[in-house]
Amino acid sequence: MAFGDLLEQVGSTGRFQVLHVTLLCMPILMMASHNLLQNFVASVPPHHCSAHRNLSVSKLSPEQALLLTVPQDIKNGRPERCQRYAAPQWQLLAENGTYSPKVERDSSDDTDYLLDAELQGCNDGWEYSMTEMSSTIISEWNLVCDLRSLKQMGQTIYMGGVLVGAVIFGGLSDRFGRRFLLLISNLLIAVGGTCAAFSTSFSVFCLFRFITGMAISGLGLNSFSLIVEWIPTRVRTVVGTGTGYCYTMGQLILAVVAYFIRDWRWLTLAVSVPFYITFLYSWWFLESARWLVLNRKSEQAVKNLKRVARINGRREEGDRINLEMLQDSMKKEMSCSQGSYSVVDLLRTPTMRNITICLSAVWFSTSFAYYGLSMDLQKFGVDIYLIQVIFGAVDIPAKVVVTVSMSIFGRRPSQCAALILSGVTVLINILVPYEKQTVRTTLAVLGKGCLAASFNCCYLYSGELYPTVVRQNGMGWVSMMARVGAMVAPMVLLLGEAVPWLPGFIYGIAPILSGVVAIYLPETLGSPLPDTIQDVDERSCKKTSPNALPKKEELAMNDTNNTLYKEAA
Repeated sequence: MAFGDLLEQVGSTGRFQVLHVTLLCMPILMMASHNLLQNFVASVPPHHCSAHRNLSVSKLSPEQALLLTVPQDIKNGRPERCQRYAAPQWQLLAENGTYSPKVERDSSDDTDYLLDAELQGCNDGWEYSMTEMSSTIISEWNLVCDLRSLKQMGQTIYMGGVLVGAVIFGGLSDRFGRRFLLLISNLLIAVGGTCAAFSTSFSVFCLFRFITGMAISGLGLNSFSLIVEWIPTRVRTVVGTGTGYCYTMGQLILAVVAYFIRDWRWLTLAVSVPFYITFLYSWWFLESARWLVLNRKSEQAVKNLKRVARINGRREEGDRINLEMLQDSMKKEMSCSQGSYSVVDLLRTPTMRNITICLSAVWFSTSFAYYGLSMDLQKFGVDIYLIQVIFGAVDIPAKVVVTVSMSIFGRRPSQCAALILSGVTVLINILVPYEKQTVRTTLAVLGKGCLAASFNCCYLYSGELYPTVVRQNGMGWVSMMARVGAMVAPMVLLLGEAVPWLPGFIYGIAPILSGVVAIYLPETLGSPLPDTIQDVDERSCKKTSPNALPKKEELAMNDTNNTLYKEAA
């Protein structure tokens, strides 16, 4: 009896599994809120330099004070964001004291006051137009002008926490168990988010965002492990797809919550408080029976299986389970766990090297372009709440289309097409004038949908390419590459200060190049999952030389021929 059969005996899709998966998916709804929180808490409001402190503005309207102190940007006719006149330009006021946008000249020396006026930085701070948000970290700590790069740095620090968390929590969960690390992750997100909401400085805010990012990574890894290790193989695809849609719905929830909560501190607190609740009910979760057996805690595994049987209404079947039966069912897993494999094995053979290098490029560019598009919603010039809803909603049909495509055309064509199409739409968007916001937004949404489809394909395709003995190492490696891409993406936006079209070009060319690289990956549609590195190499040889039989099959055929020959004799 295999462990899968043992799970069927206690009820593999009963009340326990339904409640278990539902409760584990609840915090996944809020994961997107933290990943994309920067779009709202770091929204950059329109701003300009404050008036001179010694300027008496009691008799002036705000428009008149602005005219006296801040020059206009020649390109867009708006007030300069980072410069003001060194001295008030009283000559710019008309005789009636109203706003006069025309250049005034002194007839005595024919001097252009606007061109000759001395400029200086915003020595007395900034004035912000808070129309969309009542408060953001930008207005809170004046992260504008010379400090504007700190906005992107904040998101990079958060994604760095996600990367570090994947390394730390991944190893700790194999040692201390999925349930314990899930509890820690929920508590860290709640506490880290709360402390970030009450931060007194930007550096403290980044520190707690880093901790929150670490915990988010631990939450995702351990939730997924607990889900798949308590459900049968036949429903894993459906459950995995449903879990992915929970993240998609989380993007829509974020837009709704941010629409009603316009203060960055209360918004950060609102997306963090629910994790106190998930922390409390996470004590109900049962540790994975598979992990317990592999870590010499078989007695507890038997108790957990019997509890599952009672919840599913199969008490009699659960009472039949004993220690010997459980250990017999886990013989294969226990024998596989005795082998020593590491990340180095991902590069051991030419076929494994090809798979690892190609998948690294695919995961990096998908995450890089995905967060490059998703983390700067203000550049589209439309309402950020509306664009967040559209960006989240497009993931739903995109994942359906790519799932059908993978089943009909195969994994490799679907992966290549999703990446190349996303890159092409991003590059076309560079050529569209800024004034045509509808066209720009439509192209961006199409590109974002293709990248979401690429992510959906990545998870399934990578799991089918890596053999069982190194599948966890392989998935951990490519996930790390994705997080590196997410870290780099915000920093590329800074290049737009010097060359406005350069970030879009980089975000577009990266998925196109990786889409071409993905052509060199082997197709896995209809192929059984490989268990060993030798299986991967043999599958590759069979694809390249269809007439050549793998060594195992050749030996089996020779044995069959010898048997038939003896029977005939």
